[in-house]
Amino acid sequence: MRSEVGGEPERVRLWCSFPGAETWREKRVSHGTLNWAGHSSRAKLTKFAKFSSAVTPPGRAANQRPPCRALHTPPLCRGCPAELAAPGCGRHGARQDLSALGPRCALPHVARGPRLGRYAFPLQHTDPDYSAAYVVLETDAEDGLKGYGITFTLGKGTEVVVCAVNALVPHLLNKDLGDIVGDFRGFYRQLTSDGQLRWIGPEKGVVHLATAAVLNAVWDLWAKQEGKPLWKLLVDMDPRKLVSCLDFRYITDVLTEEEAYEILRKGQVGKKEREEQMLAHGYPAYTTSCAWLGYSDATLKQLCSKALEDGWTRFKVKVGADLQDDIRRCRLIRNMIGPEKTLMMDANQRWDVPEAVEWMAKLAEFKPLWIEEPTSPDDILGHATISKALVPLGIGVATGEQCHNRVIFKQLLQAKALQFLQIDSCRLGSVNENLSVLLMAKKFDIPVCPHAGGVGLCELVQHLIIFDFISVSASLKDRMCEYVDHLHEHFKYPVIIKKASYMPPKDAGYSTEMKEESVKKHQYPDGEVWEKLLAAQVN
Repeated sequence: MRSEVGGEPERVRLWCSFPGAETWREKRVSHGTLNWAGHSSRAKLTKFAKFSSAVTPPGRAANQRPPCRALHTPPLCRGCPAELAAPGCGRHGARQDLSALGPRCALPHVARGPRLGRYAFPLQHTDPDYSAAYVVLETDAEDGLKGYGITFTLGKGTEVVVCAVNALVPHLLNKDLGDIVGDFRGFYRQLTSDGQLRWIGPEKGVVHLATAAVLNAVWDLWAKQEGKPLWKLLVDMDPRKLVSCLDFRYITDVLTEEEAYEILRKGQVGKKEREEQMLAHGYPAYTTSCAWLGYSDATLKQLCSKALEDGWTRFKVKVGADLQDDIRRCRLIRNMIGPEKTLMMDANQRWDVPEAVEWMAKLAEFKPLWIEEPTSPDDILGHATISKALVPLGIGVATGEQCHNRVIFKQLLQAKALQFLQIDSCRLGSVNENLSVLLMAKKFDIPVCPHAGGVGLCELVQHLIIFDFISVSASLKDRMCEYVDHLHEHFKYPVIIKKASYMPPKDAGYSTEMKEESVKKHQYPDGEVWEKLLAAQVN
């Protein structure tokens, strides 16, 4: 990448290696000064694109509104929500040539995509587009390393996450990576305590998803600079240093910083042997790929047979649409896998509290280990009621994939509302917040069984659960990590499954980097895949 001074002293023009990514960037932004730093030995996060009315791109009058803040795809801005569109956007107003505005964001770009699922996998959701907001961080360090971060979404709404990421950008501009990780708790608090953005959180929803995407990229970059996979970076970190990365605000009534340190200190005993165990045998996984709602009996049988041949012993089935159909499907699967193998059920929030108890009483004959998300993920006391009612049936409650933050997890644990805790690598505020939840789960002696059904979630969460076993829980009892066999081909460092277990990644980083070709083809809406799909819809 090279820089040249443009026609006006307030502008710096960047030429980026990303194809067609020429853009203009103002030197002044609302939260400070953006400087184009030259090469130095320290890694400064500088290369963000952000438009504002302070400085206008060439060929645009100073009194005109800036272009949309979502992705720009020439000649039309097709990916922006209507309320964010500038006048003249081809989708939302009069058609005009926007090529002079710069065709797309400069690196590190925040991309809508890849949207990979509409055609890839029949799920129980209506019209699912498995999607991700994708963040790339570049620095001025000579090592050329980049940090990649994602947050998983389901199509519509990804543009909103992209806008939220852009709103967080000023907190990273011109920051030194060493300064960030040197006070990671402070940086996490800075992102989650932005006074204006906190009003539409706090620490939940779109803003928290955006925070996860940004912090995932920071952790990826840090691990790469250390030359280690993320799980190894965490395992090797001094317990006091690791604790310093976590924000204990709102959870000290359950877990203090000193208690967290003691858990990690005790976890040092036998750590080497557990690491060797992971490297040799991997972390046990369960499959969700066999029994989605909507599969025919023939498909269920075929997929279960194949999974059994491949050594899978833990299976999850989707339930909740129709009781009689659930009974028939669960009987079919239980008969195929036999009584000794593990069966779990997932209702995806379909039931009211009494309905969940009644429904599961009728499915208890199939001996499920747990029922996942039986009701609203926000209903802590409802989960507690269901949990208490199902104890005599030997069925646990699992939840967490849509749990907002560490505070909700704290209350679920306090209320004895779950027997299996399901962290998500992108729903919480990245590694920082997930670690605090792992430590709380250890204190309550609740097994962690992560959620991993989505774009890149398997790639990310494997690092967290492997670290959990080596340094925190030191146990595999009733513990397993979800595995869904799709979309891994789009990642540069995809998960490796052997004998139904996650094998620890060996490449440096957080396994978040996607293949450039996949990003290009699945970019929404101007990637090759989406251009064909959208053209087919028009015709």
